[in-house]
Amino acid sequence: MHLSLKSLLREYLRPALMLTLLLTILLGLLYPGVVTALAQLLFPYQANGSLRYADGRLVGSELIGQYWTSPKYFHGRPSATLSDDGSHLQPYNAENSGASNLGPTNKVLVQTVQQRIAELKRENPDAPPGPVPADLVTASGSGLDPDISIAAALYQVPRVAKARGLSQETVRQLVLSHVQGRFLGIFGEPHVNVLDLNLALDALKH
Repeated sequence: MHLSLKSLLREYLRPALMLTLLLTILLGLLYPGVVTALAQLLFPYQANGSLRYADGRLVGSELIGQYWTSPKYFHGRPSATLSDDGSHLQPYNAENSGASNLGPTNKVLVQTVQQRIAELKRENPDAPPGPVPADLVTASGSGLDPDISIAAALYQVPRVAKARGLSQETVRQLVLSHVQGRFLGIFGEPHVNVLDLNLALDALKH
C-alpha cells in the first residue's frame, strides 16, 4: 500500500527536519558557545592565539613562526609556504600552510638543502664546528614552525652576540634560560620558541 504525500511528510520528512534543527542548535550554537566561553574563562591567552606584544604593539604569535632575516636576531626554520595564489614562495604565509612535499631522495630537495647549508655557513662564519643542525636547513611540514632545536639556537649564538655587541656567554645563557621541555614531559623534544627568544634579546639592557 502506497503512502500518501501527507503521510510521507509526517512520518519521514518532519522528523528529519526536526532532528536537523535540533542538531544545528545543539552542535552549531550551544556546544561551540560553551567551549568558547570556557576557553575564554580558563585559558584566555591560548584561546586568543597566544599573541605577544612589545611596547604595547602586537608583534606576533608564539604559535606561528616569522621570517627573521636580521643578523641580530635568531632565525627560525626555512619555510616552503607559497603566496595565496601559489605563484611564488612566501615564507611563513599563515594563510597557505604547507610543505614542499619533496621526498628525501628528491634531487631538488637535496640541492635546496645544500644551498641552505652554504648560506647558513656564510651567515654564521664563527658557528661551532661540525654538522649544521638539520632543522636550520629543512622546512617543517606546516611551514609555520615557531620553534627550533636547542642546537639550532646555539649554532647562531656567535652571530647574534657579535651583531649586538654582547658576549657569547651572555647570549648562550639567554638561550638556555628559554628552553622549553617536552610536552607533558614525554612528547616531542626540548626546543626554543624563536619569537620568545628574540623578544628577550630586545629586552636585554646593554
